[in-house]
Amino acid sequence: MNAEIPSNKPSRHRRTFLSVAAGALVAGLGVAWWRQRSVALPESVLAALWAAEFEQPDGTPLTLAQFKGQPLVVNFWATWCTPCVEEMPLLNAFYQQNKSKSWQVLGLAIDQPSAVKRFLSQYPVEYPIGLAGLNGTALMTDLGNLQGGLPFTLVIDAQQGLRMKKLGKLSQADIHAWV
Repeated sequence: MNAEIPSNKPSRHRRTFLSVAAGALVAGLGVAWWRQRSVALPESVLAALWAAEFEQPDGTPLTLAQFKGQPLVVNFWATWCTPCVEEMPLLNAFYQQNKSKSWQVLGLAIDQPSAVKRFLSQYPVEYPIGLAGLNGTALMTDLGNLQGGLPFTLVIDAQQGLRMKKLGKLSQADIHAWV
């Protein structure tokens, strides 16, 4: 009768599994760090951003310079863009929960003023909306959206570094990553 002596050494399969798991953990941490880092925006782009002025739906002026030095979410959207409309409640909830922490959210409508006013009368949001039109399209291009697609969102930290740039609909996970 051959009795097997139990070994305290992990099996080869277990060692392989642990090595792969450790590698995945390190890769995941690296990706998380990379996604959370702040990237400096070129001075010319920052200058164009802070110099931009738009009219709000109520006719009052909106200058982007008023948001300088605060964490800022800039969301380019349109009333005819289904993903844009679907993400607006998420943005509004984020703004409500974080405005006391100096977070600002700004919606820039790439749309006809009458359509935006009509839309906001039915679906109001608490954060400011600028009627951006073609000037907003040019700004969006300067900020890196070369395709011109919507929705397009930027998250800029208080030091004017770019924290996130996303073309497409935001998810709750995207928003949780900002804070």
